[in-house]
Amino acid sequence: MDSIQAQFCTLLQAHGIQVSEEQLKQFERYYEILVEWNEKMNLTGITEREQVYIKHFYDSISLAFHVPMGEMGSMADIGSGAGFPGIPLKICFPHLQLTIVDSLNKRIQFLQHVVNELGLSQVRLLHGRAEDLARQEELRDGFDLVTARAVARMAVLNEFCLPFAKPGGLFVAMKGSNPADEIKEAARSLSELKGKWVRTPKFQLPLDQSERHLVIIQKTAPTPKKYPRKAGTPAKTPLV
Repeated sequence: MDSIQAQFCTLLQAHGIQVSEEQLKQFERYYEILVEWNEKMNLTGITEREQVYIKHFYDSISLAFHVPMGEMGSMADIGSGAGFPGIPLKICFPHLQLTIVDSLNKRIQFLQHVVNELGLSQVRLLHGRAEDLARQEELRDGFDLVTARAVARMAVLNEFCLPFAKPGGLFVAMKGSNPADEIKEAARSLSELKGKWVRTPKFQLPLDQSERHLVIIQKTAPTPKKYPRKAGTPAKTPLV
């Protein structure tokens, strides 16, 4: 274990999360694959090793500081991109049945390579638009936890993500700057999609102290039949 990994472990331990030597190897291999594939496709603007460990890995796992991950059996990560927060959370909490949704097949191919290389089980990778996939019976109203990291404004995200959450389950949107205005703007979409705002914990990342917010929403009832609307509509005409 080098100094960057030691710092990473210490930061997680402060929140009660222990990482084994095997899990550290998985994180390091994930980093290597990310940098290697990033040379041929645009996955991330952050490639410096310490920055990846903090701004991608630690940032992804920060969700677990505010959500009882041991109680979450199934998780859907919507618009996961290079696998954040889904893959780091899966490494830390191997019991999770993880489903990743992304609209770009190249990213799904990258994630399949990551899953294979890291030896992760119970990971399902789905290529498609969230609006289309949320209409499938086995995915709709089916997940304990749904996540999205820096994907869209809340009024749009609610329609992308809440249809995947089971009644009583959680949707957590991971945001940078203060999302208070977004949450107000999203009042109608929350009501329509049967979501209830719970709280918005705020914290700072180590090193550069950049601000982070988690918008925690609980699903209160099954998704109404008319949602989500057809692909492209939520982004063009948000429920505001």
